Amino acid sequence: MKRLEARDLKNLNLLKHYRIIRRWACKNNTLTDSDFELLIYLDCIDLFSKKDFEMGIYSYSWDNRRWSRLIKGEWIKVWRTRNRTTQKYNIYKTSLKCKHLINRVYRIMLGEDDIPTSSRRNKIMKGESYIDKVMITSIKNVNKDKNR
Repeated sequence: MKRLEARDLKNLNLLKHYRIIRRWACKNNTLTDSDFELLIYLDCIDLFSKKDFEMGIYSYSWDNRRWSRLIKGEWIKVWRTRNRTTQKYNIYKTSLKCKHLINRVYRIMLGEDDIPTSSRRNKIMKGESYIDKVMITSIKNVNKDKNR
């Protein structure tokens, strides 16, 4: 199996439109940028404990409500509950909703899917603020770029 190198990732143009795609995903799913990136990290781990979560948040700004917000929003689910005798702590897993969002972002980054342009499926397309209007232009440019 061939080992990936830096130029391989550059040739894929994988991170070319990451910022726009991330902002679309966060705006339409009421997530912050750091919550979304943390969910990507946790999805790569697969099964994790609260301690793994705490290790993952060291690179983000402090938000003591993040854990409860992700649990309440059903982005993280309990995979195995503790029983106080053999299992000392809960084990968590990213939810199916989270996995679908992350896979969709990967497909958009690879150019397999486009960012939705209907106002029903994309809150940004309503153009309620100046930033949304700028993002509409960026989204159209991302969808036109077939070399991503």
